[in-house]
Amino acid sequence: MSSLSNYDPSAVGVKGSIFGLPFGEEDSRIILLPVPWDATVSYSAGTAEGPQAILDASAQLDLEVVGREAPWKQGIWMAPIDETIKSKSQKLRTLVEPYIDALEAGEEYADSTTVIESVNQGTSELKAKLKSQALAYLNKGKIVGLVGGDHSTPLGYLEALNDRYDDFGILQIDAHLDLRKAYEGFEHSHASIMYNALNLSNISKLVQIGIRDFCEEEMEMANFDQRVAVYFDQELKWQQFEGTTWQSLCKEMVAQLPDKVYISFDIDGLQPFLCSGTGTPVPGGLSFEEAVYLINQVKASGREIIGFDLNEVAPQTDDKEWNANVGARVLYALCGVV
Repeated sequence: MSSLSNYDPSAVGVKGSIFGLPFGEEDSRIILLPVPWDATVSYSAGTAEGPQAILDASAQLDLEVVGREAPWKQGIWMAPIDETIKSKSQKLRTLVEPYIDALEAGEEYADSTTVIESVNQGTSELKAKLKSQALAYLNKGKIVGLVGGDHSTPLGYLEALNDRYDDFGILQIDAHLDLRKAYEGFEHSHASIMYNALNLSNISKLVQIGIRDFCEEEMEMANFDQRVAVYFDQELKWQQFEGTTWQSLCKEMVAQLPDKVYISFDIDGLQPFLCSGTGTPVPGGLSFEEAVYLINQVKASGREIIGFDLNEVAPQTDDKEWNANVGARVLYALCGVV
């Protein structure tokens, strides 16, 4: 249980709990599920270290926000990091890296079947575990936020929401469409998360924002599936260069969404200097302020944000906690709009 009577939100944040808060599981409205996983990363690994890094950096974040009540007062608690998930990810990563090296070299890999089957089994088990955990918290009336890990991780949570809600949409902030089918043979790849999400029966809209890296296969799917609305980063920027305001663009994007909204926030949707350690950085992207304004416009529209994820934060040894620092602030902003 919390000890709010002795808690000073203006004092030094104590490491060990998210944002240094005194809440426990039972007295928190928002439950954060950390997922230390990077088994399907196809470029630079390290996202498995994201949840711990965000947790560590979060204690030094000041908690007040402009113009409204501070999000921490809802009660925010992060579940303990599951070392069995991290260990499984590490084992699979050892299998995956030489396989990916061979693919990039244009070579055959003798054990490719073993690698693909092992990863698909591992990601299926993770998906089932996270679905069960999310449903348990949803049934208690909690709001769940998932903290990854690579972007494959939210699928189990999305399945839980699909069981609970008859209709909802996804607002995705990302550099990538993530609409590939079984990328590199992995059924639940980080590059396939939205392809898999669109197979869920109750997702009526996917609005993708900040996109600037995509392939022909993904564009074909985006054009084919009328539920998908893509706002390419280049087009958003060019419209702003020609005088369109970010406010009007956000209103247009939010208007595409149904009443209930899930936010999927891949950190690489931001400008690369804000997330230099992420697995697949791409030039361009949203500023921190643009992203926070956008998610607040979802809330201001009267839509209900039913959950969220933050993925692809990857700390680096020499970054002075910059990647985790930005990730912690994005996470706090997400907590503020549910």
